[in-house]
Amino acid sequence: MSGSLLRPRAVRTLAVLFTTAALSATLLSAPSEAAVDPATRLAERLVRKTSASDANRHLIALQRIADRNGGNRAAPDGDSPDSAGYDDSVDYVVGQLRDAGFRVRTPAFSYDVNAKIAASVKVGAATFAIDKMNFSIDTPVGGVTGPLRVVPEDATTGCEAADFAGQDFTGSVALIRRGGCTFALKAQNAAAAGAVVAVISNNVPGRLTNVTIGAEGPIPVGGVSQSDGTALAAQAGASTTVEMRYAITTRISHNVIAETRTGRARNVVMAGAHLDSVKAGPGINDNGSGSAALLDVALELGGSPNVHNKVRFAWWGAEELGLIGSTEYVKGLSFAQQLDIALYLNFDMVGSPNAGYFVYDGDDSDDAGAGPGPFGSAQIEKTFTDFFDQRLTVPTEGTDFDGRSDYGEFIASGIPAGGLFTGAEQLKTEAQVVKWGGTAGIAYDPCYHSACDNLGNVDRTALDRNLDAMGWAVGIYAYSTEEINGVPPRAVRALQRSKLLQQRAGKTQRTPFASKAS
Repeated sequence: MSGSLLRPRAVRTLAVLFTTAALSATLLSAPSEAAVDPATRLAERLVRKTSASDANRHLIALQRIADRNGGNRAAPDGDSPDSAGYDDSVDYVVGQLRDAGFRVRTPAFSYDVNAKIAASVKVGAATFAIDKMNFSIDTPVGGVTGPLRVVPEDATTGCEAADFAGQDFTGSVALIRRGGCTFALKAQNAAAAGAVVAVISNNVPGRLTNVTIGAEGPIPVGGVSQSDGTALAAQAGASTTVEMRYAITTRISHNVIAETRTGRARNVVMAGAHLDSVKAGPGINDNGSGSAALLDVALELGGSPNVHNKVRFAWWGAEELGLIGSTEYVKGLSFAQQLDIALYLNFDMVGSPNAGYFVYDGDDSDDAGAGPGPFGSAQIEKTFTDFFDQRLTVPTEGTDFDGRSDYGEFIASGIPAGGLFTGAEQLKTEAQVVKWGGTAGIAYDPCYHSACDNLGNVDRTALDRNLDAMGWAVGIYAYSTEEINGVPPRAVRALQRSKLLQQRAGKTQRTPFASKAS
């Protein structure tokens, strides 16, 4: 029979020697924690420790919360004061954060909403439901009546003035399919063509609710479902009456604010994501994805990390009703408290199923829309783009500060801002498919603001990549915001103070003694 010539003890001895040698080789080949640049040590750890699987567990929790609360996690609006789905979402996030040792507050804020008095589109004997868009003006009592004119449908329906050529829109009800540009631009083009009201129909199944035109326009603007829009289009030319009248009522909701117990209180790194969904669905990509990823970063950071700058996390309420939670928060700070915030990072939709990889255009290098953010915003953009380019080898594109998310009031107050976005109802282009994959000609998120924004509506590869970039940025700025606002890390400041003291001591020693007699 064959077998080993070594005795068992010798075998065990060699096994130990081989194991020890292998372990030594591993330790020699892997960089130690101490060998990592102090400026990136925390960032490296957050990238390593955060995971899409942990973030996905939070998404599962948010889905189940929505399922047991009427299918959504919406803040209270004009239709109802009920916010059980949102309140349960707050309780879940707060519980997780407190277990991790954070100081957590849930400050309340109040806001006015439109309570529905009348909202309908009538064509002959048929009546369709319509939802007035945020900031739209009301119709008069009894509504406005005119012939129904249908804007020809294409990838950018109603986005160009030429779309309204060939028909007489004077005094008409303009029916426009969603997609390709903002609701505000569609409504402005309709008004310029002579329409007295704009009805925008969804381009995916479900109602078109809790959406905004950004500012009061010259005509009333409302939204109808995709199926109702299709039925209305079949009545082109018929006399149509649209009535949208609302009364102002007050609602109350809450933000979640969590802060580390460590770090400089006068140089705070802030990161936020809105927690509420629209009423139409559970909001798992919008914005469960940003909320879940932010929660994972916070939990891995912990409530008492070894950081130079305090880190403050926020989960905003009532964003879908007009950025209310974040706006009220910033406006409620004194100027000194605003000065304490070094920068703000925003994460609204980071797992869109037909994902793009967008970074807020802090320097306005794309020369689009609102222009650059406050000083420091360009540096934030570069932190993200460098990470995607160098660490993930994923190309990015800029996205404008178009006022559609919670960075708005921070920028208005002079606080530098940046963040990530994977796209909403806009259509992905062929060129973007070459860069990122996916499907051209459909929305980055075909279920945007719809019932199908559920656990099946998330690209977990995009979620994972954005989660890594989020952890990296939080870690980098928790160490130092010097490139943003000139505030160096503690070690550098201590060294500067030491050198200054040495210089002062040297000057004192070199100064000749002068007696009273002289």
